[in-house]
Amino acid sequence: MSHISQAPVERVTIPALQRWKGEGRRVVMTTAYDAVTARIADPVVDIILVGDSVGNVCLGFDNTLPVSLAMMNHHLEAVARTRPRALLVADMPFLSFHLRPEETIRNAGGFLQRGADAVKLEGGAKRAEMVRALVDCEIPVMGHLGLTPQSVNIMGGFKVQGRNADDALRLLDDAHRLQEAGCFALVLEGIPAELAARATETLTIPTIGIGAGPNCSGQVLVFHDVLGLSEGRRPKFVRTYVEGFQLLQEPLSHWAADVRNGAFPTPQESYRLPEGLSEAISNWTSSDPT
Repeated sequence: MSHISQAPVERVTIPALQRWKGEGRRVVMTTAYDAVTARIADPVVDIILVGDSVGNVCLGFDNTLPVSLAMMNHHLEAVARTRPRALLVADMPFLSFHLRPEETIRNAGGFLQRGADAVKLEGGAKRAEMVRALVDCEIPVMGHLGLTPQSVNIMGGFKVQGRNADDALRLLDDAHRLQEAGCFALVLEGIPAELAARATETLTIPTIGIGAGPNCSGQVLVFHDVLGLSEGRRPKFVRTYVEGFQLLQEPLSHWAADVRNGAFPTPQESYRLPEGLSEAISNWTSSDPT
């Protein structure tokens, strides 16, 4: 019988995203932090983000500031091993792109060497130099404006941005400066819908909204938020499609109860000795003289 090979899966590329904006096709992006979540998300979404939100979602931090480059490398490698067809983007954590272009290039280049297709970094015009340095080294960059979680202390918390004229105009200017610096897309987080719509209308690159209204080129939500896997209060912009925390905890509780009352494991979940060996085992006595 001749070998039948499957046709290669067409991967999502940056030129494809740019083409989709012109066609009006909405981009779908979510996060993944390990191989399991990546395999669940990959057939469904266009972009997988290994976000520094891993700090809040998986590592128990209150914000993203404690997330290190080593932590991001660890989670990126786990996702990259699944070889996703979705575009794989890695967040540059706090202090990994703030000091010198050379260090920024080294850190971002390490992400690409570990399997990322692009990196994402937060901040406006003051990060344009770093964006240019990365793009000059053929490292694709996704920008991030609005509610930038790494700026939580300056912002005084996770608050909607761009609600006054100066801030709104500054955000639009930042968006265009990042586009000019070479960003292939922008995440717009926690800003009024009208402001996000204006940014999307005036930019040639795609915008991906999170708490930025319906008129962006696409949308992103954290994987665990969509599936209800996180406890506690959820932001206004999150829509949860299943209460996954309770859904998973309930069968785990049933299993725990079966263990405690002796109902698990049964013979069907147990291995048996070969015939005749049971007698030898039952007749065994210790040869230890003590």
